[in-house]
Amino acid sequence: EKVDAAGEEERRAEQRKGKLARMVASAVHGGLSAPVNRIVSALDEGALELATKIVVTDVDRTTLYRIADGTLSPLTGPMTKEMYDLVLSSKHIVVGDRKFAWTIPIVLPVSASEATSLSAGSKAALVNEEGAVFGTIDVSSVFEWDKLSFIQAVYNTSRVDHPGARLWLGEERSSLVGGDISLIPFEDTRSFSKYIMGPAQTRKLLEDGGYTKSVAFQTRNPLHRAHEYALVYGAECVLRASEPTDKVAVVLNPLVGQLKGDDVPASARMETYIRLVEDKQLGDGDADVELWESCKQSLADQTHLIGLDMRMYYGGPSEAVMHAIYRQNLGFSHFIVGRKHADAPYDDKSPIWGDFDAQEIFADLGGELEISTVNVGFAAYFEEVKKVGLVAENKGKTAVNISGTTMRELLTAGELPDSRVMRPGTAKVLIEYYAKAANKSAQ
Repeated sequence: EKVDAAGEEERRAEQRKGKLARMVASAVHGGLSAPVNRIVSALDEGALELATKIVVTDVDRTTLYRIADGTLSPLTGPMTKEMYDLVLSSKHIVVGDRKFAWTIPIVLPVSASEATSLSAGSKAALVNEEGAVFGTIDVSSVFEWDKLSFIQAVYNTSRVDHPGARLWLGEERSSLVGGDISLIPFEDTRSFSKYIMGPAQTRKLLEDGGYTKSVAFQTRNPLHRAHEYALVYGAECVLRASEPTDKVAVVLNPLVGQLKGDDVPASARMETYIRLVEDKQLGDGDADVELWESCKQSLADQTHLIGLDMRMYYGGPSEAVMHAIYRQNLGFSHFIVGRKHADAPYDDKSPIWGDFDAQEIFADLGGELEISTVNVGFAAYFEEVKKVGLVAENKGKTAVNISGTTMRELLTAGELPDSRVMRPGTAKVLIEYYAKAANKSAQ
């Protein structure tokens, strides 16, 4: 058979082009061609001499660095009043003539005295709590912060007896400043810093790994096996819907920023995650082995631990959308949304939101959002099948459960919980953490 050599080469070139196109990470939110980058190698002499300074808390500084590294693209600084008001009223931002989903304003609070020294068109130095300058802001607006209206819009409740409201009502600063920022590089000295990545690093990881699809799982807690299964299940959903040529990255992507006081701190949590991933334990015994083998892929080898240094808002559905935006900017194609995602109830333990609200909000967004979501329900270990599965798919079977209170009591007492609920490697790290915490409080 005669072959058109020129035509064949053209066909192969198109195949290569198509393969490369499939390897590109998710589009940057806001329709940008690349993630925002507001990091500068150094500040000019004038910046260091600016008379107007804004003292930035560690938590707010972390948020500013997520703007600067592109995790919060297309933002180039804390929101102006116009953008802030639009997010609260319409749940979107506008870039050009397009609307993009956005549900929680990104703000920089300032004190009353700082607010009086700021005005549109001015420039101010950003200093940390030790007084060191780490950046500048070109001020576009300064405005009063109506915290109760903020809480109503973000949390969809006027009640303030919940962790989310306390984040803001416990904040003494009562004004906000918006404008473009420039920051010098941040030196992260935490023991797990090599696992913390911004969009440039995550997108390179996906490209270097040859991944065409990726699924990320958000968590702020040490993982029970049922939690692990949410990531495994989500990854397997993506895998089943993929083409034979696709390669799926499985990303455990915990938040390591500010949490509630009773949450396990990032250092201990990260140690549990590191053990799970590096010991190839995540999903062991619960994954669909036949599926992974038939697709010639490996859950263990394709699982990556990537920490995201961002605060929790305890904002339920509103925060679920923000979590998806972060992951789209990181380059991931899919994001797992669980029942009661980012949930924190009222102080009387009654719910603020319905069980499925955080999943259903994605059907009625205020603007564009490219990343795909994978909804996952509650899971448990079931005696009859000897593995973890979804509750909805195992009705009538015997679930093995341990309440959160009992789990903490066991770990605090130095006892390993049932391995069907939590892996021994995770439990041992937590036992050590609680022992150290108890010794510290006794001193």
